[in-house]
Amino acid sequence: MVSANNRPPKSGNKRSAARLAAVQALYQMDISGADLFATLSEFEAFRLGKEVDGDIYRDADVAFFRDIAGGVVREQKVLDPAIDGVLKEGWPLARIDSTLRQILRCGAYEIYYRRDVPARAAIVEYVDIANAFFTNGEEPRIVNAILDTLGRQERAEDFSGAAPRSA
Repeated sequence: MVSANNRPPKSGNKRSAARLAAVQALYQMDISGADLFATLSEFEAFRLGKEVDGDIYRDADVAFFRDIAGGVVREQKVLDPAIDGVLKEGWPLARIDSTLRQILRCGAYEIYYRRDVPARAAIVEYVDIANAFFTNGEEPRIVNAILDTLGRQERAEDFSGAAPRSA
């Protein structure tokens, strides 16, 4: 995909699109019971960078998309207890809305396993995704609070300097 000034989109934009697509793919898997390979293949063939029902999906960094979605599935037994440990008592991850659950899992995955992405940048990205899905609720603040806590626990060094940069 080429922008109006004939330059390819910034890689950060492709990564943002990959994050959103990973959340959507994991949500689809959660709701439909489809397996990872089939879901990733469907997104790559029919959604990423394509028009679907009048909506144009942004071009995404496919390797990053695959890593996040696949990593969440692979590391779910680590991620879910970590998120549960930060949630309010009586509100386990299983009780949370599926979309919110996938946003938290993806953000936690990046914090725990993508050291090339500053934790604070990942948090900002997933708060933005939460804002896209939940316009009138507390969910974006929940995402911020939970991922901030996980980030400070897992990567305190990322919180001792300047503001986050996009990744």
